[in-house]
Amino acid sequence: MERIYASYWLETGDDPARAAEVIAGEQSSGTFVALPTETPELKERSGARVERLTILGHSKQPSLPGGMPSQRYTQCELEISWPLENLGPSLPNLMATIAGNLFELRQVSGLRLTGLRLPPAFAQAYQGPAFGIAGTRRLTGVMHGPLIGTIIKPSIGLSVDETVQQVRELVAGGVDFIKDDELQADGARCPFDERVRGVMRVINAHAERTGKKVMMAFNLTGDLDQMRRRHDLVLAEGGTCVMASLNSIGLIGLQELRRHAQLPIHAHRAGWGYLTRCPQLGWDYAPWQMLWRLAGADHMHVNGLRNKFSEPDDSVIAAARSVLSPVMPEAPLPAMPVFSSGQTGLQAADTYRAIGCADLIHTAGGGIFGHPQGVSAGVEALRESWVAAMEDVPLERHAERHPALQAALGFWK
Repeated sequence: MERIYASYWLETGDDPARAAEVIAGEQSSGTFVALPTETPELKERSGARVERLTILGHSKQPSLPGGMPSQRYTQCELEISWPLENLGPSLPNLMATIAGNLFELRQVSGLRLTGLRLPPAFAQAYQGPAFGIAGTRRLTGVMHGPLIGTIIKPSIGLSVDETVQQVRELVAGGVDFIKDDELQADGARCPFDERVRGVMRVINAHAERTGKKVMMAFNLTGDLDQMRRRHDLVLAEGGTCVMASLNSIGLIGLQELRRHAQLPIHAHRAGWGYLTRCPQLGWDYAPWQMLWRLAGADHMHVNGLRNKFSEPDDSVIAAARSVLSPVMPEAPLPAMPVFSSGQTGLQAADTYRAIGCADLIHTAGGGIFGHPQGVSAGVEALRESWVAAMEDVPLERHAERHPALQAALGFWK
């Protein structure tokens, strides 16, 4: 029988083995009291199974409030498995199974989902990314190195004409990728339809002149009908990418968008912090991103090194490596990691060394727009930073032969 395996960091004030069984029961056939209908045969067939429980340490205080009082709290590594037949290959029901009511159990004073292994039935049931790394490279014509990208800035408040002018400068400057901010959707000052038509006139004209078609990820986040209609407008206008905020549209929203879409889906993780920022609660990124890749995400945000947020570098690198790793041996479902948040060329070499490849989108907002010589120089400086990184040349030495990079070093630092 095929099974689903999930790993957790667990803290409990109860006996750890008893707490593990409570979690397994709550998330399968058991409840808070023994029932005659939960027969041994039913429990054997449908009950979750504690596969592994390893004691890590103890503390006198609980990590989270509201749990059972205790004189000692134990931290553990826990692995639980479920028979696939309990839920079938269903991502929404998988979410409820591996990350449902277990977090609020009174036996739990800390719980974090750290790993996930799925049977091949999930890859057979879900399409996964339609474009991924190879398709994104084909559409942009960038076959080597990272996609050099940026975000329309300010995030919100520009008119359609002001947005179009910014795009005009960026495509003239040689950028590969542009995206809406997740806050820019369909507001009165910059309506979606007008923004798409205006921006695509610039991108299409530039492509006709130069043969290079810049990829623009338009934020179509909305209800299902809105997202389908907005996608179709982007497609009709010659666009090559759409963007959606995952935590806003949910698994079903992404799945239905993937079924409809003929363009890459740039997946933004806005709101990720409330799922992960407390180390003793929530999700690691590796199991979380698996669900979204199965549902159809082609690009996955992973934050960036030395970012403006609270996430440490080792977490960012682990996230990027997870996106570049196969979802399962039978179905790699490759997606492209997106580095963002306070990025400049100063992070290029460390990023390249850490993940061992340049299959990524590196987006810099202020790092490009703030260049003292203008947007074109900002794009060139970021690109040359990556040339130096991949050729293993110190950035300062490479900058001696590239004035735009030399000028960037001062304001980046």
